[in-house]
Amino acid sequence: MIPIRDDQPTFSTPFLNYFLIGLNLLIYLFQTLLDPRSMKLLLYQLGLVPARVTGFLLGTRHLHLAAGLVPFFTSMFLHGSWLHVIGNMWFLWIFGDNVEDYLGHFQYLVFYLLSGLAAAVAQVALTPYSIVPTIGASGAIAGVLGAYFILYPRARVLTWFFIFFLQVPAWVMLGYWFVVQFLSGAASSIAYAGNSTGGIAFWAHVGGFIAGVILIKIFPERPRRYRYGT
Repeated sequence: MIPIRDDQPTFSTPFLNYFLIGLNLLIYLFQTLLDPRSMKLLLYQLGLVPARVTGFLLGTRHLHLAAGLVPFFTSMFLHGSWLHVIGNMWFLWIFGDNVEDYLGHFQYLVFYLLSGLAAAVAQVALTPYSIVPTIGASGAIAGVLGAYFILYPRARVLTWFFIFFLQVPAWVMLGYWFVVQFLSGAASSIAYAGNSTGGIAFWAHVGGFIAGVILIKIFPERPRRYRYGT
């Protein structure tokens, strides 16, 4: 299922959501200007390499603390292709504005970063010896989807499904997305054959979504928010 738009209105300007979208696009544009060697170096230095983190925690690799922690944050602003970044930003564009409207700008930023951090931890925990850099905003965006799932389950989402355009409740679309990510993560773990195996970081999506569901229940609603439909 690919979302096209939702029918949930916003009553404050989601400028932080716009900023995050623009920042990710600008960073990827910078990436495209790099030669292949520099690009690879960037991804391995600022992308999250699970085996490096595992080695650091076990004391088998001589890394500074910053070198072990910084990629948890920088990795969520790097992407592997235009399709990768545009797909992620499309989901953020559709669902992020309403979550920002609920939380307020600063809380939304903290929520986004914590969701991305939780996603990275989940990916490292479940693929601890992978030497492939984990990159992309999808873990943090999965947190946004988890929050939307809780806040607006009955919102109608216009969705493209194979050759059909359907309006489905958000809980159906996002629930379907989560189940696909979980089953794909389980299948990838079963089929895991080597530390260099790449592909989609499904467990980051699962971890981010669950983090979003939990965090949105902890973070308070912003003051003086207009409650649509109440």
